[in-house]
Amino acid sequence: MAREIILDTETTGFDPKTGDRLVEIGCIEVVDFMPTGRSFHEYCDPL
Repeated sequence: MAREIILDTETTGFDPKTGDRLVEIGCIEVVDFMPTGRSFHEYCDPL
């Protein structure tokens, strides 16, 4: 049984030196390449 967590992030850009921030994060659990239905999603305050 292979268990993996697939992570995804959304940002306002690619350079934190210019003020870009993380705004959203999400992940899903996969077992043997099949989604289990377990997931996580959260919006982040970019300020």
